[in-house]
Amino acid sequence: MKKIIVLGLCLISVSMHAQEAKVKATIQTFFEGFHAKDTIKMKNFCHEKMLLQSINESTKGTKLIEEKATDFFKSMTKIPENIKFEERLLNFEVKIDGSMAHVWTPYEFYINGTYSHGGVNAFTLILENNQWKIVHLIDTRRKKK
Repeated sequence: MKKIIVLGLCLISVSMHAQEAKVKATIQTFFEGFHAKDTIKMKNFCHEKMLLQSINESTKGTKLIEEKATDFFKSMTKIPENIKFEERLLNFEVKIDGSMAHVWTPYEFYINGTYSHGGVNAFTLILENNQWKIVHLIDTRRKKK
């Protein structure tokens, strides 16, 4: 009986780890598209009702900014070819409950190799048709002190 319980717990653990890996891969692939300015690749991992928000922190105070996904994707196509950017995700903290996942990723953002700002991303994802999709992305943005 003990062996069956241990085996069951192991199978649950393996299943949860596999889902965490899929969630993480969704975000990593989204950022591959982001860095390549490939909006088609990015859209493949975003829910059609995705909400984008940013919390800007400065000496003038804190401001919540909301952007429509369609505007975000249009802005990506207008970035000049000579502008290279990289958002370095420093860590992944993944929580899953059924068809919902939440991911916390501290990051640093670089433009043409120079540090621009940093903060944290918080993603909410939904599992639809066996594929994880980003439904909400909110981030903080602050300059280095």
